[in-house]
Order: sequence, then C-alpha cells, then structure tokens
Amino acid sequence: MGKEIERKFLVKEGAWQPKDKGTTIRQGYLSSVKERVVRVRTKGEKAFITIKGITKGISRSEFEYQIPVEDADPLLTNLCEQPLIEKTRYKEVCGNHTWEIDVFFGSNLGLIVAEVELKDETELLELPNWVGEEVSSDPRYFNSNLIQNPYEKWGRG
Repeated sequence: MGKEIERKFLVKEGAWQPKDKGTTIRQGYLSSVKERVVRVRTKGEKAFITIKGITKGISRSEFEYQIPVEDADPLLTNLCEQPLIEKTRYKEVCGNHTWEIDVFFGSNLGLIVAEVELKDETELLELPNWVGEEVSSDPRYFNSNLIQNPYEKWGRG
C-alpha cells in the first residue's frame, strides 16, 4: 500500500525566489470527500490519477497512476469539481530533503505553500529560512478544500 507522510508550511513573503521556471500543474477532483480524494492532474506533459485516503496526523494512504494526457484534459474540464487548482511547482533541496513549493494562481492567487515528504512522522527536518508557519493540520490548505473555499475568499486583512 502507498503511503504519504507530508508536512506543509507557508512560505514567508519575500523570503523565497524561484531558481527555475518550475512545472505548471492543473488539477481537479472527481471526489473531494475527506475519506477518499480522487484527483486528476496534469503536470507538465504528463497526467496522473491519484487516490488518497483520510489524513491521520501527517500521514495517509496514496495511490498514483499515470494516465494519457488526452484522457486527463476532458476529465478536468467536464467531470472534475470546479474551479480547478492551478499552480506552478518548484523544487528546492535543503539538507536531505527535496521541498516542493507551490505558487498558486487562479482562485488561489497569492497562496504559496511548501511541502516536504518524510520517511516517517518522527523524522528530523531542517527548515529552510524561507519557511514560515506550519499548516500540515489545517484543512484549509488541503488542495481538495481549496476548490470549495479558494484562498481569494478567505478575507485576509
């Protein structure tokens, strides 16, 4: 069984800059109920379908399979919940970990989140200086929830 152990943090405003052009991601959800999330994603020139179980702490079951891009596009347009999640993903290596920094646009413009996958929940983690508040347990930051309650509607000060 696949398992995802991930911590998620906000990126401090102005403290991080991309080092490359990143990868454009479009993703939508065929199911966004917390017990089973089914996601369709295009990532650059590839496409995937991913099934995730309920989050327990910072872990959950995860199964991901590559699918044809020509199948992903109509799934995203016609069957997925709207709005789609649109973002550019950048990768940064810090210590023994590769961080994924997602810069959102569309309905979630202004949101920048850094994620890092771990081998186990107790693994020690060196935090880069651009990492801010941890939001691993805050469901507002789950991509599947950003379709129901996009960042643009949060009413930030």
